[in-house]
Amino acid sequence: MEKAIPDEVMQEITSRGVFGVLEIQDECDALPVAEALYSNGITAIELALRTEASIPAMKRIHEAFPDMFITAGTVHFPEQLEEVIAAGASMGVAPGFNPHIVRRAAEMSLPFAPGISTASEVEAAYSEGCRLLKLFPAEPLGGIKYMKSMMGPYSYLGIKLFPLGGLSQDNLASWAAEPNIAAVGGSWIASKDLIRKKDFDEIGRRAKAASETWKSIRGGNV
Repeated sequence: MEKAIPDEVMQEITSRGVFGVLEIQDECDALPVAEALYSNGITAIELALRTEASIPAMKRIHEAFPDMFITAGTVHFPEQLEEVIAAGASMGVAPGFNPHIVRRAAEMSLPFAPGISTASEVEAAYSEGCRLLKLFPAEPLGGIKYMKSMMGPYSYLGIKLFPLGGLSQDNLASWAAEPNIAAVGGSWIASKDLIRKKDFDEIGRRAKAASETWKSIRGGNV
């Protein structure tokens, strides 16, 4: 079965490492946030489709930062896929596993990582060609201990995980040290509150700290 994420895209994801997870209420905040992230080493984002500003914000970021790896997050409906492709998304993710969306994304050649939290979901997603899975919500589920226990039977399959939910600067290094983690997503870097307050300096500081932590564990450039 064809992979939901081609090898070259997987390599791109792992090379970026840390994804800033964004929820943007005002599209005018898109470029200052992107600049704060990009100039401090975070060159990948997951932009959640939870607001009316999400698609316009995605377009703005894609046009201004063509090298930014943009992931459309919270994809709940197949019809959203065409919108995010037009807006410049390189990948889509969801908090859960919906086979209809996974199949539609494959038809549209959009790399896609569904969300999983159980062994049954891992098997269902794998059967659809998914090799990168969004572990969500990673920390509330039980963190690294839970992840290792659940993924033990599947380690030989080459599945990689993209954990989100409860990650922070404090536990980032521990997640980065796990070999089956392809990349991580963090809403702490550019939180809704920081964006609302337009505290782009603090976003930049958090981005730099996250980038340096990942690089210290994985090496190379984030």
